[in-house]
Amino acid sequence: MKITLEKLNQADAKTLYEFELENRDYFEKMVPSRGQDYYDWKTFKMRHKALLDEQIDGQSYYYLIKNEQRLIIGRMNLVDIDLSDNLGYIGYRVGEAYTGKGIAYKALKLLIETIDKQKIQQILAKTTTNNIASQRILEKSGFNHLSTSDEAFEMNGNYLKFIYFKRTI
Repeated sequence: MKITLEKLNQADAKTLYEFELENRDYFEKMVPSRGQDYYDWKTFKMRHKALLDEQIDGQSYYYLIKNEQRLIIGRMNLVDIDLSDNLGYIGYRVGEAYTGKGIAYKALKLLIETIDKQKIQQILAKTTTNNIASQRILEKSGFNHLSTSDEAFEMNGNYLKFIYFKRTI
C-alpha cells in the first residue's frame, strides 16, 4: 500500500476527529487513554488548534498518514523538539483496519527522510511492554533500546512498563 505523510492542517480537523473516535477502543488497548474530554468535538477543535500553533512555532510537527484514497489511516508526530540538543520525540498510531500492513514502518521511514538533519539528529521514542508490534517497528527502523522503566502502571487491568528507544540520524 502506498502512503503519504501530510502535515496536519485545519482542514483535517473533522476527519481526524472521526478517525480518533473510530479507533478509540483499539488505541486504548495499547496506550493510556487521552481522556473523555479529548473525544468531545468542542475540546478536540481547541486541541487541534493548539497542535497547529505548536507546529507553526517549530516545537512539534504533526503528520497524518494517508492512503491512496487520501483517507487518514494513522498519525505520526515529532514533538518536544529541543534544538539545543538536536532531538525530538516520535509518536505514532495506525488505525486498527490498517495494522499489520507495514504502515507504521513506512511512515516512520518517510518521516526520517523529511526531518531537517541539521536540527534533529536524535529521535527518542517510548512504547509499552505489551506493544510488541511497536517495539519491532522501532527496532526495524534503526532505533536502539535504551531502557525499560522501573515503575509499572496499570492499564486495562494489566501492569505495564514503558520501554524507551533512541535513533541517531
